[in-house]
Amino acid sequence: RSITEPATEELVEETPTEEETPKEEVAQDSTSELQTQLLRMRADFDNFRKRTQRDKENWNRMALEPLVIDLLTVLDHFELGLQNAEQHEAKDAVADGFRMVFDQYVKILEKYGLKPIAAENVPFDPSVHEAVTQLPSDEIPEGHTVAQTRKGYTMNDKLIRAAQVVVSSGPAQDA
Repeated sequence: RSITEPATEELVEETPTEEETPKEEVAQDSTSELQTQLLRMRADFDNFRKRTQRDKENWNRMALEPLVIDLLTVLDHFELGLQNAEQHEAKDAVADGFRMVFDQYVKILEKYGLKPIAAENVPFDPSVHEAVTQLPSDEIPEGHTVAQTRKGYTMNDKLIRAAQVVVSSGPAQDA
């Protein structure tokens, strides 16, 4: 071309053809879908992690439960021994030493979630109390516990041994 010739070529701005536009939309849709899948997978993984942690804690509690149930008998006998020592005026140093060991034993069990059930002079609750017998009582209202014959316990809010109790039948009836 010479300088005197007019330019016959026009600069054409490139605009996407109709065929290219759907490809971009497909790519955007695909990207959006992949982002949604990623978010769902993250949420699923987070839920899985939480469920696994919860299951692990439950397994640990369940594994400890039979051991603690067996140790409750030892705890009962230890407590009876301390009461017997007090009744028979055992040497103070010996009784105090056993009391300290007993308190330490109880604290260890409490650390793992063991809690005694309130069982004296409270309304009888069949979900945590086991009635051994009934006795008339002028002081304690009917349907309340008079005495406890064996302590009951919960562990991590689950009943592991019901408290055995004597229940008041109310004032004695004169025959």
